[in-house]
Amino acid sequence: MNTRYFLLLLLVGGIWSGCNTSDRGEVLGVRNRPFRAELPAGMVYIPGGSFLMGQTDQDVTFAQIAQTKQVTVSPFFMDQTETTNSQYHQFINWVRDSIAITNYLNDDKYYVKPRDPNATSRKYINWEYVKKNPIWRSNGKGKAQSANAGKLDGMYYQGDDRVFDRNEVDVSQLKYNYAAMQLRTASDQRFDKTKKRSDFIYRDTVPVYPDTLVWLNDFSYAANEPMVEGYFSHPSFQNYPVVGVTWRQARAYSIWRSRYNDAYKDKLKQPHRLPYSLPTEAEFEYAARGGRIGTDYPWGGPYIKNAKGCLLANFKPGRGNYTDDGGAYTVNVRSYFPNDYGLFNMAGNVSEWTLSAFDESASTFVHDMSPTFNYDAKATDPEVLKRKVVRGGSWKDIGYFLQNSTRGYEFQDTAKSFIGFRLVSHFVGRDFRDKR
Repeated sequence: MNTRYFLLLLLVGGIWSGCNTSDRGEVLGVRNRPFRAELPAGMVYIPGGSFLMGQTDQDVTFAQIAQTKQVTVSPFFMDQTETTNSQYHQFINWVRDSIAITNYLNDDKYYVKPRDPNATSRKYINWEYVKKNPIWRSNGKGKAQSANAGKLDGMYYQGDDRVFDRNEVDVSQLKYNYAAMQLRTASDQRFDKTKKRSDFIYRDTVPVYPDTLVWLNDFSYAANEPMVEGYFSHPSFQNYPVVGVTWRQARAYSIWRSRYNDAYKDKLKQPHRLPYSLPTEAEFEYAARGGRIGTDYPWGGPYIKNAKGCLLANFKPGRGNYTDDGGAYTVNVRSYFPNDYGLFNMAGNVSEWTLSAFDESASTFVHDMSPTFNYDAKATDPEVLKRKVVRGGSWKDIGYFLQNSTRGYEFQDTAKSFIGFRLVSHFVGRDFRDKR
């Protein structure tokens, strides 16, 4: 057969088979939309790898709760900075607007129009309409637009709770309801035929407004009233880390952020990325080390000053010269140099919540592949089960607590002026750097 004619037949056959939608009885797999990993805004890619988790310096407290263990972590994305006041304000504003629309305005303009006018299905808020027609005045301060003013009176403090008769939103009303699957519980009880799917769904209602009084509660006889009055509300602090949030509030924020992103993906008809969550203890230490082996601090070590004598983080230098590092309290989330992964303030500024529950001997029983110890404590559980791991050290801590391996804890319902958080999103597929 003529070679040119044979190649022509192959080309025609290829075109025909490409246009033919029949699988001709062959199993070809389900056609899914193409998925291409994208870098979430404000995050950096952390490649997976293996590292020695645990202390690299002497255990000065003799606690023996950070014993060395080689573990492996899969790749993930991580917030480049701590969550800021501005970002958390967006969460609060979303909750505030949701409550205003569902409980007070009772206006169909704020809902998505149903395809079937006779349907009695659940209503969904039209957030695009809300963006174009804000409920509140652009200058904020809890003042409603004139068209909504009378309807939203119930959202303000009433009677003796008012100051100079100002309209201020009653923050005790700002609660976020969510549901999440307890996959670990479902796995442990998968053979229990008496269990239903609803038995493995965790539901919680969380007051979302930060506890601004932590600046007074955390320090006896300290004149921190200016921080109470301005830290979360004044625009000069908008790019400072949010504090005064409990572990439960941080997790509620992570679930809201996942839903907020999914809604956008739904509109564009794009595949969703995996949900946002707090990092596990191992993920936080792995990211803090920045790919360096056996170092004490995110920038290397073993010193907290560089060759020029400049402090490399926001903490409590010496015997208490808080301003020697550039800030008496917290500082802007992009202060100091990032580590080798591009992460800012993985040590100092604020300590950070992790997803992991705290146990002194966790390093001895967790797995060496993506290790963590999780427990969803109920309100009726003993306090010891409500401990969550806190990492990184803060602006009020001495240098020891800034070390990569130092572990600490706080209770999940506790808010502090020195604890914030950042989120991760787990990566799926091959290495993000592989462009093939």
